[in-house]
Amino acid sequence: MSTKRSSDPVDHDTIAHVLIEALPYIQAFHGSTIVVKYGGNAMVDASLKAAFARDIVLMKLVGMNPIVVHGGGPQIGDLLDRLQIPTKFIDGMRVTDTATMDVVEMVLGGLVNKDIVSLLNAAGGRAVGVTGKDGNLIRATRMTIKRESPELEVPEIIDIGHVGEVDTVNGDVIDTLVNNHFIPVIAPIGVGDDGESYNINADFVAGAIASHLRAEKLMLLTNTPGILDSDGDTLTGLDRREANGLIRNGAIDGGMLPKVECALSAVEAGVHSVHIIDGRVQHAVLLEVLTDGGVGTLIQNASNDA
Repeated sequence: MSTKRSSDPVDHDTIAHVLIEALPYIQAFHGSTIVVKYGGNAMVDASLKAAFARDIVLMKLVGMNPIVVHGGGPQIGDLLDRLQIPTKFIDGMRVTDTATMDVVEMVLGGLVNKDIVSLLNAAGGRAVGVTGKDGNLIRATRMTIKRESPELEVPEIIDIGHVGEVDTVNGDVIDTLVNNHFIPVIAPIGVGDDGESYNINADFVAGAIASHLRAEKLMLLTNTPGILDSDGDTLTGLDRREANGLIRNGAIDGGMLPKVECALSAVEAGVHSVHIIDGRVQHAVLLEVLTDGGVGTLIQNASNDA
C-alpha cells in the first residue's frame, strides 16, 4: 500500500465527522455477529463488488463478525441457457431436476462462492467458502407447493424437485471459522437425510443462520431502496406489528414479501434487527451499520414487544 499523501484537496472536518459518527457503532457492535445476504446488482457490478468486499473486510478488522450468505439465480439461469437445459418456474420457484441441481451446485458452490472469497481476500480479508453440505452445516427437507382450488376436493401437492427448506443449522461449522478469524462465505445448498442436495432460497438461509446464532443484525441486500410506502418513499423503520399490518393490507407484496417474512421470522427468533438495504448504493453495508442515516429499512421488535 502506498504511503504517499494525496495532493487532492481534503475536507478534514468532513472526514473527522464521519469517523467520529462511526465510533459508537464500532464500539456497540464489537464482537457481534452480522449476517449479510449478498445478491442483486451488488453481485454483478464490478465497482459494487469491490465496495462490498471492502465493507465486509473493514467490519471484520474493527471487531465485528460478518457472515456472508450469497445467492446466484441469474448466474444459474445463464449457465442453464448455455447448456440448453430448459428452465421452468412454478409460483416463482425454479423446478430443479437432477441436471439442474448439478448446475446449481457448480454455480453456487463453485463459481460464485469462490469469486466472492477471492474478492474478500484481495481486499485484505481471510475468507473461506463453504456450502451448506460442508460439515452438515444446513440440513434440509424437500419443499413442496400446495395449490387449492374449488375444483379440487383436496389440495394439489406439487413436487418441484431438489428445492429445499432449512431444517437445522449446525453452528459449530460457523463458530470454528469465526473463532479462527475467518470470514465465512456460505452458498445456500443444503443436504437432506437421504444425502441429496437441495437448492434453498438464500434469504431464508441467511435468516435461519442469523436466527440460530442470535445475530445482532441480518442484512438483506436488494435492488430497491428498501420497503416503500404508497407514495414510493422509503420506510426507514418498522416494528413487527407495523410490518405485519403492511402485509395484511397488501402494501408489501411481490418479491419484497418473502424478504419481509424472512425478516419477521428472524426478529421473532431473537435477531436484534433486520435491515433491507439498497445494494446498488456504494458501500451500502457500511453506511447502514456505521452511520446515523442508513440506506434502507430497519425492522425490529417494538420496544414493548421484545
